[in-house]
Amino acid sequence: MRKKAIVAFSLMWALQLTLLAQQRDAFIPFINSRHAWVDSVFSTLSDRDKVAQLFMVRAHSDLGQQYIDSVAGVIQREQLGGIVLFQGGPVRHAQVINRYQRLSKVPLLVAFDGEWGLGMRLADSTISFPYQMALGAVQNEALIYQMGLEVARDFRRLGLNINFAPVVDINNNPRNPVINFRSFGEDKQNVTRKGLAYMRGMMDGGLVTTLKHFPGHGDTDVDSHYDLPRLNFTAGRLDSLEMYPFRELIKAGASGVMIAHMNIPSLDKTPNLPSSLSQHIVTNVLKKRLGFQGLTFTDAMDMNGVVKHFQNGEADVRAIIAGNDVLELSKNSDRAIKLVLQAIKQGRLAQQDIDVRVKKILATKYWLGLDKYRAVNLSNLYRDINRAQTEALSQRLADASVTLLGSDSLIRTMDYTKRTAIISVGLTQISEFQDMLGWRFDNHMYYVLSPQATADDVSAVANELSTYSQVIVALHDDRVRPRSTLSYNGTVRLFINELANMNSVFCLFGNPYSLAGLPGIEQAKTMLVGYQNDDIMQRAVAKVILRRLTPTGRLPVTINSFFHRGDGK
Repeated sequence: MRKKAIVAFSLMWALQLTLLAQQRDAFIPFINSRHAWVDSVFSTLSDRDKVAQLFMVRAHSDLGQQYIDSVAGVIQREQLGGIVLFQGGPVRHAQVINRYQRLSKVPLLVAFDGEWGLGMRLADSTISFPYQMALGAVQNEALIYQMGLEVARDFRRLGLNINFAPVVDINNNPRNPVINFRSFGEDKQNVTRKGLAYMRGMMDGGLVTTLKHFPGHGDTDVDSHYDLPRLNFTAGRLDSLEMYPFRELIKAGASGVMIAHMNIPSLDKTPNLPSSLSQHIVTNVLKKRLGFQGLTFTDAMDMNGVVKHFQNGEADVRAIIAGNDVLELSKNSDRAIKLVLQAIKQGRLAQQDIDVRVKKILATKYWLGLDKYRAVNLSNLYRDINRAQTEALSQRLADASVTLLGSDSLIRTMDYTKRTAIISVGLTQISEFQDMLGWRFDNHMYYVLSPQATADDVSAVANELSTYSQVIVALHDDRVRPRSTLSYNGTVRLFINELANMNSVFCLFGNPYSLAGLPGIEQAKTMLVGYQNDDIMQRAVAKVILRRLTPTGRLPVTINSFFHRGDGK
């Protein structure tokens, strides 16, 4: 019966996608067509105003009134094309959006980094969906499509119209410091399926989305925020692997692509040239070879990966020469605009090329309905973006991601009346996971070990375990972003090794790559992977142990010779 229900749901989703395809695919032809509103607005713009439409400035609502006023001054003076919002609060965000839109002669594009929804930047006041690594384990893309629709609904309610998501980088380097858990995994087909579902959900919900980070930031151990990564792969490898999701999602109507700051000699031999400044990569490869006709965004232009070798505004000029439509977060937009105008006079840039891009940006604003812009309504805003159905969907996604490695025999034979030790490692207080299990296990004891527990702390727990019939061990990474290695000391790691040989049920609430840093963990008979240390994931794994949920997730990455991509029951 359950299989029939899943098949029926999948068919319904496929039908829904078919019915919405016309709407979804309309963006690309729309922004490349003529529109009276676009022509009328374009005719009012000076040459400087046109160039300003290519720039987006940073905005926060949590840095005080002086900062908010300074951004308002920039928008009023420079009349830029858009803003990119970062940390703050929902109501404060809506207030600054309303203010900045009033100051702009042409409605602003308002972008946000919301890879897992509003919670990526507004973590303390909005709902977060699971990270993309967890979504890579989910076997039901219909849930991810629904997530895209919900993210779009939240964005539009808050006055946002662009999401810098999804990440379609293929993370096949466990040491990657910047993508990692933000990726759907290491398999190009899986990344493409998940990226397609998320992208379509958001676009069908009325958002402009951006695939990132072209041509693929998944196999590097350098963070382009701090330095310029160098990719030494062949053009053939990049074309068949890294670019695969971009190619397929461009065919499916992707609205935007974000260009990474990486040096790639096989595609452009210019020394120290970031991909974002390469005309060959942006124009010849992305636009001509892959046929992309949507909006091309640079990654942030204040990152060291792009300005390290091209300073004082030269990076901005080169980014536009390369073929980018929108430049995100120039270090000095006023200077950049003047330099671009100078480059046009010098013949480095053609005015016609600028005009084409400006009309495409204006057409995007028209597609978004900004020709009939309405201020964000502040009434019930917090309630509207913290809906019960959104919380429920987030929990369903967490439930669907839980991955069982090894046997479920210890779970099937779990006796709720027997003396049970429930141990949380990596925390300093009782976890949601322990609390949930405690309601069901009649004769239990909680133990908590911090990441830096002393030998005495560990011995105190170890000496008592012989009195328990059942042991459940939860490994937590309580850092905001789950990293590839856990911050446990040697004493704690040795204790984990001992527990793995005791027929304990293990549960990981962290980055799956971190299992590689726990020698002996492969001896654990039962391992449940919950991909991050938040309440929804802890509840999901607890439901498996309580036999209220059957784990269906599949490991989206290979960890080592013991745990491989695709593992899961």
